[in-house]
Amino acid sequence: MSLEAFKTRVLPTKDKLFRFALKLVGDADEARDIVQEVFIKVWNKRNEMDELENMEAWCMRVTRNLSLDKLKSKKRKLTDSLDQTHDISMGENITPYRSTELSDTMIKIGTFISSLPDKQKQVIQLRDVEGYSYQEICDILEIDMNQVKVNLFRARKSVRENLLNANAYGL
Repeated sequence: MSLEAFKTRVLPTKDKLFRFALKLVGDADEARDIVQEVFIKVWNKRNEMDELENMEAWCMRVTRNLSLDKLKSKKRKLTDSLDQTHDISMGENITPYRSTELSDTMIKIGTFISSLPDKQKQVIQLRDVEGYSYQEICDILEIDMNQVKVNLFRARKSVRENLLNANAYGL
């Protein structure tokens, strides 16, 4: 892989890698370090990179593995709010009341996603936040398609039920 190929194939994934790492480790500085480590790994293996079918999925898998390694080494819980990784603005026509309501809803959704089991949390982050295909998620997480679909279904169902309960009963 040449420097030009690195710039066109790998560097554009920087923001996705950062958001994914940030969601997993919950710290922006650590997420930046992880992304930098991913880029170093890619560059050090540049001679093998032409054989990869999906460079972005491979980078996401490396990001996931490095993030999990960081978490294991520090043995800490994830503490990230959804508003750090999502833009919930809807333009200039939004009222302050609506803006506050949307912000509260996004915070609740972030809390519900953070409380999911790890596999469900990773799948919903990759699919609904990052927009990866099912096959790419299979490659990134190294699980089969059925596990991706089941985990995504359960994660969405759990978040939806929790949000409905919170809105209906204030729970």
